[in-house]
Amino acid sequence: MTLSRVYLSSLAAFLLAGLISLSGCARLIGPPREEPHAGAGTLHVVVLPIANLSGATAPLKDLRHAIISGLTERSFPVLDEESLQAFMARHRVRDTGGIDSETGRALKEETGADAVLITSVELYGERFPPKIGVMSRLVSTGSDQRILWMDGRGLSGDDSPGILGLGLIRDPRRLVDKAVRSLLDSLSGAGKGTESAGKRFRPVVGYRSPVFSADMKYRVAVVPFFDRSGRKNAGEIMSLQFVRAMARLKNFEVIEPGVVRGKLLRYRLVLDRGVSLAQTDILFEALDADMILSGTVLSYEESQGALGVPNVEFSVQLIEKKSREVVWSSFSNNLGDDGVFFFDRGKVNTAQALAMRMAGQVVETMVEK
Repeated sequence: MTLSRVYLSSLAAFLLAGLISLSGCARLIGPPREEPHAGAGTLHVVVLPIANLSGATAPLKDLRHAIISGLTERSFPVLDEESLQAFMARHRVRDTGGIDSETGRALKEETGADAVLITSVELYGERFPPKIGVMSRLVSTGSDQRILWMDGRGLSGDDSPGILGLGLIRDPRRLVDKAVRSLLDSLSGAGKGTESAGKRFRPVVGYRSPVFSADMKYRVAVVPFFDRSGRKNAGEIMSLQFVRAMARLKNFEVIEPGVVRGKLLRYRLVLDRGVSLAQTDILFEALDADMILSGTVLSYEESQGALGVPNVEFSVQLIEKKSREVVWSSFSNNLGDDGVFFFDRGKVNTAQALAMRMAGQVVETMVEK
């Protein structure tokens, strides 16, 4: 918190001025520093360059500029570009899809930033109907890289066609602006989160151990999913969907994916076909995690044309540290029009939006009593 936001009463201000005049060089010491939390005016934010997971060309610079402008409009102080580029050059920061422990500490010490905004584009297409899929998370800097907020948007120009097609969005720039506004409204608390999927995309539960309790809180590491879909970056995208879904519930403390990636690199762990028990033992100790979540993406297909529907299929498992056993396993396979019967109401038009709802349903089912 900055002193400019601390409002003193006239009496307190008078007494404070007297104390300073008497002590000469006395320092003004404020109240104990509060833990950072997402909110306009409360955080000094670093906006990292955007990671492109879409497998196609996307307007990353324009999107990042829109995000920075939106944060400034919502009273978030943002680190200037020159300082950010100098920091990235000093520390040789190349991967902007996450933040490891060392970089997080250095950001706090050298720039004074409280948090870093990490954004990835998961889908972009300009052909009608245009599509955009974007995911952002706010992570604290300093000694502890905590996920303070995370959300995503998967939008298509024909999501809300309306009467006579008056609600169709044909200009990709309008769709990008809509996605950015909606995300930043979620960050600042001015907008709603992603709508609930209800029970439409509930998983098929293969196993749930009685060891896994919905009344406990677990520290969880989500590792990149094994990708058998053929869609570039589908494994990383799906793992991010589960980071978001678990971070929204009080039952889980999710470890920042950049920290997980840093440990994988440090211990030279290659997850060719998922995570083995030997690898989980290393990760449990290195990350101080209670559980590790992994999975396999079997299908990640976008809709083709205005009449097509996306299809997402994956399996997931959760491994517990003490027992070294799988305490949860499930399978999900859905189409964007599952449960839709009248006038395409409720139809999901992008794989990103579908995957987000499906992952949310898996995690909600996990914690049901």
